[in-house]
Amino acid sequence: MRLSKTQLVAVIVAVVGIVFFSAKAVIVKLAYEYNVPAVSLLLLRMSFALPVYAVIALIKRPSSPEKITGKDYLWLFAFGFIGYYLASLFDFLGLQYVKASLERIILFVYPTLVILITWLFFKKVPTRVQVMAILLSYAGVFITFSEELGVSGEENVLLGGVLVFLSALTYASYLVGSGYLIPKFGVVVFTSYAMIISCICVVVHYLLTSHDNVFSYPAEVYWLGFLMAMISTVIPSYMISYAIKHLGAPNFSIIGSLGPISTIILANIFLDERLSYLQITGAVVVICGIILVSRKK
Repeated sequence: MRLSKTQLVAVIVAVVGIVFFSAKAVIVKLAYEYNVPAVSLLLLRMSFALPVYAVIALIKRPSSPEKITGKDYLWLFAFGFIGYYLASLFDFLGLQYVKASLERIILFVYPTLVILITWLFFKKVPTRVQVMAILLSYAGVFITFSEELGVSGEENVLLGGVLVFLSALTYASYLVGSGYLIPKFGVVVFTSYAMIISCICVVVHYLLTSHDNVFSYPAEVYWLGFLMAMISTVIPSYMISYAIKHLGAPNFSIIGSLGPISTIILANIFLDERLSYLQITGAVVVICGIILVSRKK
C-alpha cells in the first residue's frame, strides 16, 4: 500500500521526533559529567521549555471549552503532576545510575503498563496475544538488565533500574487517566497545560530541597539544558502528536520502536557506552514485544 504525501511527511516527522526525544537520556548523562544534581538539571529543562508551552497555551484554545468543568482542571493538575513531573523526576534520578541505552529500553515497556493498569482499574481483560507480548517484553528487560548487574556488580544499578521503571509506570498512569480530558482540551493545549503544571512542581521541589545555586554552573550545562528542552522536549512533543494524528497510534508504535535503537546508537557515539550481544538480544526482544502489544487486534 502506497503512502499518501501527508502520510510520508508524517513518517519522516515521526522518525525525527523519536530520534530527538531519544536523545534526552544522552544529553542528561552528558550534563551529569558536570556534577549537576538531578533536580537542578530538571529545573533547567523545564525553565527553558516553559516559555514555549506558555505562549502556545495562550494562543491555542481548548477543543471543547463549554464541556470543561472545574473538576477537569483538578484532574489536569493531577495528570500534569504525575505524567510530566513525577515521571521526569524518576527518570532523571534513575539516569544517575544506569546507562542511557538501558534507560530507554526500560522506559519502552510503558505500553505494557498501560494495558495492565487498564486491566486493574477498568477491568478490561488483555487478549492472549497481549499477555504473550507483555511476558516477552519483560523477558527482554530481564535479559538486558541481569547482564548489566553481572557486569557492574553495583547495587546502584538496580536502584536506577527501579527508578526508571517507576518513570515508565507514572507515565503510563498519565496516559490512561488523561484519555478523557484530551478530547476536551485538545492534544496541543493539554500537553502545554500539563507541562506548565510540571514546571511549577519542579520549581517548588527545587526551592524546598535544593541548596545549590542553579546559576553557578559552566556555560556547557546551560547549553545542554537548552538542547534538552528544545530538541528533546518541545519539538518532539508536537512532532509526535502530528505523526499520531496522521498515521494512527498503532502505526506510530511500530515506528516508535526506533527509540531504543537510536538511543543505543547515540549513547555509543557520544558516551562511549557499549552493550553486550546478550543485552542487544534482550533489547530486540523488548522491541518485538512492544510492537506485538501495540498492534491492532
